[in-house]
Amino acid sequence: MVSPRRSRTGASLGVLLLAPATAHAHLVTTGLGPFYDGIGHLLASPDDLVPVLAMALLAGLGGTSAGRRALFVLPLAWSIGGLGGYWLHGPLLRGTPAAVSFLALGILIASGRQLSPALVAALAAALGLVHGYLNGAAIAAAGREALGLVGIAAGVFVLVALGAALVVSLRKPWTRIAVRVAGSWIAATGLLMAGWSLSGRG
Repeated sequence: MVSPRRSRTGASLGVLLLAPATAHAHLVTTGLGPFYDGIGHLLASPDDLVPVLAMALLAGLGGTSAGRRALFVLPLAWSIGGLGGYWLHGPLLRGTPAAVSFLALGILIASGRQLSPALVAALAAALGLVHGYLNGAAIAAAGREALGLVGIAAGVFVLVALGAALVVSLRKPWTRIAVRVAGSWIAATGLLMAGWSLSGRG
């Protein structure tokens, strides 16, 4: 039976993850320049941060080769998508892309299946293009410099490197189960976000 304290902690975490539904439209200003603003935006935006961490977990479960592919494909795709959104001034879609990312990656992690490196790379490319496009569109709409995209891509690279390497290094069965449990929480959050978006509130 789950204790009341754990229930409150889980509920608080869920609220924290769901609260910034407008994160793409409100970029972080660190005062250190556009590069660091980009890093700050990634770290302060769960809509982007959680899918990046989820991609790192999924890549790590796929092994060293999958982790290496995701490490280079995701930041590159993020940069390409970001430049596309910046130049095209695309629409600022909120809620739905993040919900889909949470759901899809969370389910794949929770399933525990070891995906091929090629499939992991394809998922990383799709994730990077979509979220990068949204970031680029937000930066353009805010009148910021495109250099912020470089900061975001650098942050993505570091997070995937650390996250994937951590999962690859796990050897005990219970540690892999813990990663799958984390995936189930990500998927559950994505389901809540999808419901919120479909209700017209997101």
